[in-house]
Amino acid sequence: MQDQDQTERQASARGTPGEVFITFLKLGLTSFGGPIAHLGYFREELVKRRKWLSDPAYADLVALCQFLPGPASSQVGFALGLMRAGWLGALAAFTAFTLPSALMLLVFAMTAARIAGPLGSGALHGLKIVAVAIVAQAVWGMAKALCPDKERAAIAVVAVALLAFLPGALGMIGAILAGAALGLVLGRGTGAPIGGPIAMPVTRGMAVLALLVFLGLLGLLPLLAGHGQALAVVDSFTRAGALVFGGGHVVLPLLEAEVVQPGWVTPDAFLAGYGAAQAVPGPLFTFAAYLGAVLGPEPNGVTGAAIALVAVFLPGFLILIGVLPFWDRFRSMARAQSLMQGANAAVVGILGAALYTPVFTSAITDLRDLTLALACFVLLVAWKMPPWGVVIAAALGGIGLGILG
Repeated sequence: MQDQDQTERQASARGTPGEVFITFLKLGLTSFGGPIAHLGYFREELVKRRKWLSDPAYADLVALCQFLPGPASSQVGFALGLMRAGWLGALAAFTAFTLPSALMLLVFAMTAARIAGPLGSGALHGLKIVAVAIVAQAVWGMAKALCPDKERAAIAVVAVALLAFLPGALGMIGAILAGAALGLVLGRGTGAPIGGPIAMPVTRGMAVLALLVFLGLLGLLPLLAGHGQALAVVDSFTRAGALVFGGGHVVLPLLEAEVVQPGWVTPDAFLAGYGAAQAVPGPLFTFAAYLGAVLGPEPNGVTGAAIALVAVFLPGFLILIGVLPFWDRFRSMARAQSLMQGANAAVVGILGAALYTPVFTSAITDLRDLTLALACFVLLVAWKMPPWGVVIAAALGGIGLGILG
């Protein structure tokens, strides 16, 4: 094991930020299908083809990033860049993987308002409808993986019940905490680690500093949010990025609570952007760039997109840096695993509640809309069509519905 770790450290030392940037730019332009698919692309390109690290080490890194809040695939990419070429490599990996989809969604945000007529409005309506199918697929897949028994299924229902009586971000925080507590009581964690040690150039001092910054942002930003709209935007997107467990789709209800409920973004614009986000490669978190661009109050446009994008990604990277030196010990604690199992089950309930509102209630107005949504769901689940293909089909379907009146 020591020889294997030494070989991996030597291999990572040979990397350069430029190499990392080119490699992840290719992935950022071609990685469709969401975080689970992204992890498959990473393994094929970086483990099997380029041999940057071994399969056990990659599996352990994936386990760590799925354990933490934040965008799992982007966190894995950040960590791989860090292993390969240090801190500049981490920045290169994040920038190259994120920029293509962020720019595409920014262009969509800047042009969507100019789309008029039955063709344009029909396509936008189709994007809202396809969001129903995509979120339903995410709920279905996550429920099978994260609620495999009756106890964890019950935790998901408890999360929905909490949101029914306590909507918004406060209800989501309460649901995650309740799920974690119930998971701890359930005690299904085994304490069995996955893979081998993860070698990273992160000292304990750096880790502690990152955790302090993470906690400081969560504690101070709500106090500063009243001193300007820019700080309010940073606060909202930082909180959303810090509370995402279980995959990119879970950011949907969090962002909806932060930007739609205060009236910064209309429900129609929110769902149209979410639908468009399914048609582009790269991380789903770049949906934040679209939202930052279409915010009603300033900052919006390019400035709003940049602020929202940095704010939503930063918490996940800070907490990843903060736990790297301590992960080998923490992952072997059965109670920690039990706690996260309960939190992940609660996430399924949160996403299920979001499927009903705002996604379904805002997009489905009659039986024709429901028919198109069901067709999209079947294309995703039964026909295994890639999400970008289903998005195009939904846009064409929406145009057809618009023409038919």
